[in-house]
Amino acid sequence: MAFIQLCYFAAAVLFILGLKRMSSPKSARSGIVWAGAGMLVATLITFFTPGMSNYLLILIAIGVGSYVAWKSGKTVAMTDMPQMIAIYNGMGGGAAACIAAVELLKGGEHGFAVLLLGVLGALIGAVSFSGSVVAWAKLDGRMKKAIRFPNQKLVNLAVFALALLFGLIIVGKGHAGAFTIIVFFLAALAFGAMMALPIGGADMPVVISLFNAFTGLAVAFEGFVLQNAAMIIAGTVVGAAGTLLTQLMAKAMNRPISNVLFSNFGGGGGAAAEEEITGSMKASEPMDAAVQMCYAAKVIIVPGYGLAVAQAQHKVWELAELLEERGVEVKFAIHPVAGRMPGHMNVLLAEAGVPYDKIFDLDEINNEFASTDVSLVIGANDVVNPVAKSNPDSPIYGMPILNVDQSRNVLVIKRGQGAGFSGIENHLFYLDNTRMVYGDAQKVVAELIAHVKAL
Repeated sequence: MAFIQLCYFAAAVLFILGLKRMSSPKSARSGIVWAGAGMLVATLITFFTPGMSNYLLILIAIGVGSYVAWKSGKTVAMTDMPQMIAIYNGMGGGAAACIAAVELLKGGEHGFAVLLLGVLGALIGAVSFSGSVVAWAKLDGRMKKAIRFPNQKLVNLAVFALALLFGLIIVGKGHAGAFTIIVFFLAALAFGAMMALPIGGADMPVVISLFNAFTGLAVAFEGFVLQNAAMIIAGTVVGAAGTLLTQLMAKAMNRPISNVLFSNFGGGGGAAAEEEITGSMKASEPMDAAVQMCYAAKVIIVPGYGLAVAQAQHKVWELAELLEERGVEVKFAIHPVAGRMPGHMNVLLAEAGVPYDKIFDLDEINNEFASTDVSLVIGANDVVNPVAKSNPDSPIYGMPILNVDQSRNVLVIKRGQGAGFSGIENHLFYLDNTRMVYGDAQKVVAELIAHVKAL
C-alpha cells in the first residue's frame, strides 16, 4: 500500500507541474504531456489496489475510451473544439455520478460523512453531465441558443429542491432503495439540463468553465468515498482551476456568476438590438483595405470565432509577415472571452505559428488602439462592441471590450450583415471610421495577401 500511495503522490506532482506549465503558451504542450504521464501512472498503479477485480471489463473500457479520444482528437476541427471540450467535461461528471450510483447502492457499507460526500458528488456530477451535454448541443448548433418558458426559475428551483430532498433521504436512511436513488439522479440530471437551457450562446465560455469546476469537485468527493488519493488530488486541482477560470471569465465580462446563470444575455437580442442606430455600414474592397494596411505604421489584428470557422489563421499570419516586411508594426489583440471557450483564439494563433510576444490580452493592448492606424477585426463581435461603454440598457453594458473604435481606421471582415452570436447589433460596424470587407475570412485574407504583394 505504501508503494501505491507513493505512486499516487508522484501522479499528483505531475498533475500540478503539468497544470503549471499549461499557464504559458510556450510550455503548454509539455504541460499536457506531464499531466498525461501523471494520469498514466495513476491508472496503472490502480490495477494493483487490493480488492480490484473485473480486469477484463476495465481493460475493454480503457481501450474503447482511449480509441474514441484518440480518433476524435485527431479529426476534430478547431471550430468544433469548444463543443468537444464541453462533452468531454460532461463525461468526467458523468463518470463521477456513475461511481456514486454504485456506492450509494451499497449504502450501509459507508459512514454518514462518506455517504454525504457521495451524495454531493453524485448531485454535482449529474448536473455537470447533463448541463455539459446541453452546452455541447448549443455549441454544435443542435439546439437553440437559449430556451426559456414562463416561471422557469421557479421550476428549476423546484427540481433542484426535489434532488436535494431525495439526496437527504438517501443520507438519512443510510441504505436507500433503488427507487429513491433513481428519482434522485433523474432530478439531478433534469436540473443540470434546465440550468443550461436558458443560457445564451455568448455566455458559453463561462458556463463551460463552471461545469469544468463542477466535474472536478464531483471527482474529488468520489475520491473521498473510494479513498483514492489520485482522484481527490486531481479533482481538487481541476475544481480549483475551473473555479478560478470561471471567476476570471466573469470578471472579463464584468458580470457576477449569478448574472451569467440567471440573466437573459446571449439569447437573441436585447435593448441594444432595438436601439436606433445612426449611420450605415460602409463596404470596402480588399484592394482598398490592403492599401490602408500597407501604408500604416501600426496594425492591430483582432481575431474572433469567424476566423476559426474560416480556418484563416495561417493566412492571417502570412498577411502579418508581409506587412512586417514592409515596416508595419503588427500586433494581435485577444479578449478573454473571444471565441467559444477560454483560450480559443490563443490556441488558434499558436497553431498558425504566431510568436507569443506578438499576442496581447485586453489589459496589455487596450491603450494602444488610440495610436493605431488600422485595426483589422476578423469575425469578432461582442468583444469589440462600443455599446458596452455607451448604452446602460445594453445587456453587455459594463463588459470590458477591446477599444477598436478608438483606432484611426477599422476594417471588419465579416460574411454578412447579421448580428453576432449573442444576437446584439454591433454599433462598431456603423462608425464613420469603419469599413466592412464582406466575404469568407480565408478568401478575403488571401485577396489581401495578393494585393499586398502587388503593391
